[in-house]
Amino acid sequence: MENEESITDRQVSRRAILGAGAAAGLVTMMPTEGYAAGFSKAANVKGTISALFMKQAGYSDTDVAKMTADFKKVYPNVTVKTEFVAYEALHDKIVTSALAHTYDVVLIDVIWPAEFGSKKMVVDITNRWPASWTNDMLGGAVATAVYNKHYYGIPWILDTKYFFYNTEHMAKAKVDEASLDTWDGVMKAASAIKKAGLVKYPLAWSWTQSESMLCDYMQLLGAFGGQFLDASGKPAFNKGGGVQALEFMRKSIVDGLTDPVSTATAAEDDVRKMFSAGQISMGLNWTYMWAMANDPKQSKVAGKMKVLQTPAGPGGKRPGINGSMALSMSSGTKNPEAAWAYMSFLTSQKEQNAVAMDSLPVWKSSYTDPVVVKTSPAVVAQAKKELNDMILRPQVTKYNAMSLVIQAEVSKALIGQKTPQKALDDAATKAAAVLNA
Repeated sequence: MENEESITDRQVSRRAILGAGAAAGLVTMMPTEGYAAGFSKAANVKGTISALFMKQAGYSDTDVAKMTADFKKVYPNVTVKTEFVAYEALHDKIVTSALAHTYDVVLIDVIWPAEFGSKKMVVDITNRWPASWTNDMLGGAVATAVYNKHYYGIPWILDTKYFFYNTEHMAKAKVDEASLDTWDGVMKAASAIKKAGLVKYPLAWSWTQSESMLCDYMQLLGAFGGQFLDASGKPAFNKGGGVQALEFMRKSIVDGLTDPVSTATAAEDDVRKMFSAGQISMGLNWTYMWAMANDPKQSKVAGKMKVLQTPAGPGGKRPGINGSMALSMSSGTKNPEAAWAYMSFLTSQKEQNAVAMDSLPVWKSSYTDPVVVKTSPAVVAQAKKELNDMILRPQVTKYNAMSLVIQAEVSKALIGQKTPQKALDDAATKAAAVLNA
């Protein structure tokens, strides 16, 4: 990118970064140091900023309100206006509001840094990024906001999809829970549960035509040893493990193990609700499902569920999908220092540790912090394994457009309009056209 240093060209010490920040009048708060650093300048940061968040998985509206209230105590001269939209509306909301400079801080998905960064819709914060963060954060988190060796945000929501199952159903169907370590074992367990008449459909997925469906497909593609793009950047999902993954998905529907609603209307929260109601026995979902499905006030299966790292495919691979998100500074912000202070504060280790029930922190040392472990010991135990092995969706500038054409073709295979091979061949042709346009 023009007139910009790459991360690899900037091997500077933490002290040098802090010194440069002070010289430029920046407010640099180090999350690994709690609230100590940066606050001597808090009185100098003032004004009003607007922030756009996602009303879905991850941190809840209540979590964000608490974090914002904490921020206000330290930055009393900054007013923060928050807005929440569904994930499906988030991308377009950021794009359409860019010219109007509506927001100062926006939540971006791991698949958007290439698009937003190349179009300069969000600020390149490489020169603000403390070197220590790269070591202190988990690798999957650091990758969240990187494009072309530059940082376009601060990782905030670190997430992947885990495998949840109903222990009572397993016991009644006489299924050995250890068999759920592989996808083959999961299908055999589903067959046993269906045969026992415990539920009509043991499985449900978020396979409606959307990004959530592609997340599940990518996770299974990785488990079956497939590649999304080859080394030259061309579609490769229509070969090998990519085809086997889609065949696996379709077979689970044909065999009557997956609820047909999965391909019609089901998103992640529908899977969570069905599981909580005891209508299904197993499902993939983000971290937040554990707390909600294990809450007796809103779940019939509280205390009757377990969570596992994603099951392994035929070759033993079991990558989780990288569903992380970052807080980015909108390029049109009129108050970059307040925006930076807010982003840094919400992503700080102290704030993240305090609300770890809904989304686990991006900081490595948090996973040995008793406060975090106590919130969800079962999830933390699996997170330690899965967060170190996550499959990243391609960082390409036209990801959203490419995703849409692939979603359409995968959907056709899932509902039986095309064979998996034909659907993926057509998807590869259309995806290549999008990337080359």
